[in-house]
Amino acid sequence: MSAGAESVLLDNMSPAEAKQCVAVARGLQPECIVEISGGITLENVRAYAETGADFLSSGSLTHSAPAASLSLLVDSIEDK
Repeated sequence: MSAGAESVLLDNMSPAEAKQCVAVARGLQPECIVEISGGITLENVRAYAETGADFLSSGSLTHSAPAASLSLLVDSIEDK
């Protein structure tokens, strides 16, 4: 942050650790964008949201999503 980064990603931290890091980042550069990722679930998202970060990323939304078999066929104008 002191080198001029405009954003920072905090990964795999507890909410308490993330909150401390958000405070450090804001202290160094108040306008920085802070994103938290890693270990965020629907059960703990509120605790992470209360850290003051700008964005939260959660892979848990898609980790257990069922697969779908899709196909997309496109005819070009030249084929007609």
